[in-house]
Amino acid sequence: MIASIIGATGYTGGELLRLLLNHKKTELGILTSESYVGKKVSDVHPHLSDFIDQSFVAFDAEEVIKGSDVIFAALPHGASNEIISKIYSLNEDTTLIDLSGDFRFDDLSVYQEWYKIAHSDPELNKKAVFGLPEIYKEKIKKAKLVANPGCYPTSAILGAAPLLNEKLVKKDVIVDSKSGVSGAGKKLTSVTHFPEANENFSAYGVANHRHSPEIQQEMEKLFGGGVNLSFTPHLVPINRGILTTIYMNLNNFMQTSEVLDLFNDFYKDAPFVRVLEEGKLPQVKAVSGSNYCDIGVKSDKRTGRVIVITAIDNLVKGASGQAIQNMNIIMDFDEREGLKVVPLYP
Repeated sequence: MIASIIGATGYTGGELLRLLLNHKKTELGILTSESYVGKKVSDVHPHLSDFIDQSFVAFDAEEVIKGSDVIFAALPHGASNEIISKIYSLNEDTTLIDLSGDFRFDDLSVYQEWYKIAHSDPELNKKAVFGLPEIYKEKIKKAKLVANPGCYPTSAILGAAPLLNEKLVKKDVIVDSKSGVSGAGKKLTSVTHFPEANENFSAYGVANHRHSPEIQQEMEKLFGGGVNLSFTPHLVPINRGILTTIYMNLNNFMQTSEVLDLFNDFYKDAPFVRVLEEGKLPQVKAVSGSNYCDIGVKSDKRTGRVIVITAIDNLVKGASGQAIQNMNIIMDFDEREGLKVVPLYP
């Protein structure tokens, strides 16, 4: 099977390449770039030297469709929906996994409000499936267009899903997340510049981060009603990883062991979710470089809350690894194919 990547020069493109090299049933197809046409892959991704003897080419929709069984789009928000729309106008049978936010929203007015972009193809958007395998595996199996979730939403939704799904908590949900600098992409900003990010720890996007409506949309589906979400992301001076702490008020108090039983049952068929035993808590180093989501829980009888902590690698389970997991499901491969990567620790 041939997999091509549109926009293969960013961090997520590099991770797709790294992981696909370990995939026994996949060969690399066309690798496109706007800025590095003609450049060798190893010029942009030096860690792939001696592994990939290819150069980046300009995007040509017909050539990409013709030379691919599956296409990954690792493009910026806004650019993705126009290119994907063009591909499907030429071939509706294309299998495509989009890593941007352009097809994640059921209500495009929400997308336009938060992303400040008019969507180019509302009809195609209706056909997209939200690509969180632990929740939507059956829909993903039949999908032609998968909207890969954002990194923060993945960490938050997986942490809250079992409790929301059983309506064991009230509607108020607080999500506090910390992310490594790679989550901002390769483009340099004053916030991610080394002297600014190093030895620093700061909140950003408070009450207005564009992943908020994505998290809320999926939490409300699980809950079957309105969720009052407060989401605050933070930037921490590490390369990769997200640690998310979720606070929810229990309807009736549950012991930590009871909550763990609930989580273990909910994720019993999810090969990349590791529910940690009582007394253990996730850490980003334990999932670095891997497609795992580690989950730890603690019930607080004093406050009547349950506290859920998740850890993922933002570039893998939060992006490229999850995209390959979705491809495996669509193609009826072993869900773990190409993703049996032992985390890097310490």
